[in-house]
Amino acid sequence: MQNKRNVLFIIIDQLRADCVLGDLADHVDLPNLRAFMEDSVTFTRHFSVTNPCGPSRASLLTGQYAMNHRSVRNGTPLRHDTPNIATEMRKAGYLPMLFGYTDTSQDPRAFHPNDPAVRTYEYPMNGFHEMMEMRLEMSFPWQSHLMNRGYTFDNYWDVYKPVSPDGQPPHLNDPALYAAEDSDTAFLTNAFLEMMPAYRQQSWFAHLTYIRPHPPLVAPAPYNTMYDPQSLPLPTRLEQPDDEQALHPFFTPTMQNSSAASFVEGFPDLEPTDENIRTLRAVYLGLATEVDHHVGRVVQFLKDTGQYDNTMVVITADHGEMLGDRHSWGKMTVYDAAYHTPLIIRMPDGERGTQVTKVTESIDIMPTILEWVGQDLPSSVDGKSLLPFLKGKTPEDWRTFSMSELDFADPLEPTLWQQQLGTKLDNSCLSILRDDRFTLVEFAADLPPMLFVAEGNGEMENLADKPEHAPTLARMTRELLRHRMKNMDKTLSNWMITPEGPKH
Repeated sequence: MQNKRNVLFIIIDQLRADCVLGDLADHVDLPNLRAFMEDSVTFTRHFSVTNPCGPSRASLLTGQYAMNHRSVRNGTPLRHDTPNIATEMRKAGYLPMLFGYTDTSQDPRAFHPNDPAVRTYEYPMNGFHEMMEMRLEMSFPWQSHLMNRGYTFDNYWDVYKPVSPDGQPPHLNDPALYAAEDSDTAFLTNAFLEMMPAYRQQSWFAHLTYIRPHPPLVAPAPYNTMYDPQSLPLPTRLEQPDDEQALHPFFTPTMQNSSAASFVEGFPDLEPTDENIRTLRAVYLGLATEVDHHVGRVVQFLKDTGQYDNTMVVITADHGEMLGDRHSWGKMTVYDAAYHTPLIIRMPDGERGTQVTKVTESIDIMPTILEWVGQDLPSSVDGKSLLPFLKGKTPEDWRTFSMSELDFADPLEPTLWQQQLGTKLDNSCLSILRDDRFTLVEFAADLPPMLFVAEGNGEMENLADKPEHAPTLARMTRELLRHRMKNMDKTLSNWMITPEGPKH
């Protein structure tokens, strides 16, 4: 590494793309992200290739579709020998520093059953050097920080309950028990800023991952009431939940799987009224603004230490969030809001303040970083480097569609989908193909497909059974099949064993 090249890879958990560019952007203050966009390249049609958290990060960090890495659920192991950005950055001479989490379920073949590594789906991915543990269901350093600061709580999940300032029963948007300077977001940022100054003497790679605005939705003051719920638009949805369920059998268990009540601690009987939904959306946007504030601190650190112009900065999200759209919450669905994510990249000597409208996928980030530092890509990678776009060029053979996948099974306890749809472990999955005009959803089980068209009613109307769209349905189904065939796991398929030894 003769020329100093740093990489800062930031993931904001569950941040919808339309908070940055879209319908919600006019309702949320993200000054630091917007300023960063003016100095970077923004990819406006960027999609996660799979959900939820663990699988999406497995794809982000390995550059592989879920159909290849097969860590398809939170808790499904990732093969221990799967190349990832950390293992490959080590080959380039970097220490892959992790501030936060990767939500990786470790390969049980590589560990004793009693090893803590196989007792949580939130373990760090192989190759990373964990600088600061910050995991949603653990966060022991942050818990200790809160205790040392005098906060008291009976159990960890009490930390996520809103607390009434006057001792009355709490409201949805009452503040967290901790002050803003002690939040998980502030704590993680402080750890990064405290540990990184000495590394300026060498090239470094840091992966900084923020939990927020992932639920439980609770925010410290002033972020808890930063936005007036009544000023926010209601979710995009059909009039009644029954109308949504009538679109396809998949949506009944989908809507039952995650509710507004499950997004906040301490309100188990919360009704999804318009007032409550707007309030939860306001808290979500407040958390997004809190993250934006701390991202601004990190970017300013790079500038103050003279490292901004030799650091590639990547800011994205692992997946989106329904946030009440379509009477749904979370990301276990088929709609764009759950997969469309922001992607903003600043490359030294790259384009500034431009937007790319070509379709990009989360698996493209890993090869982009590796190409920029001069490291060869492993043969297992499905994604494509975005470096040409960062230089102001559009590759002639760039993809014209994106693909996402979702597994809705559980090998230990059948999910609502398995119970209600009668699907099995091996066919409780779907694929989504999106081009400039149409979106196809196809199931492995014997369930009817879905087809949405961008114009007209969009995702509000399933056109798969309309005779006039039969040719489109057939074309996209064939395209999906071809795409899967062309992108099957090629970790070893391009090798040959010869009398002279292995050749690639």
